[in-house]
Amino acid sequence: MTTVPLAPIVSLAAGILILIFPKLLNYIVAIYLIIIGAAGLVAYF
Repeated sequence: MTTVPLAPIVSLAAGILILIFPKLLNYIVAIYLIIIGAAGLVAYF
């Protein structure tokens, strides 16, 4: 059984959503940055 990396799936879904709803771009980028920042802080502490 192979595991599929999460980042390509998330980026593909985000790209499709942005094509359908262009105003979602701000929210998608903001949520992505918050999640990456929080994950980095959790890994640090």
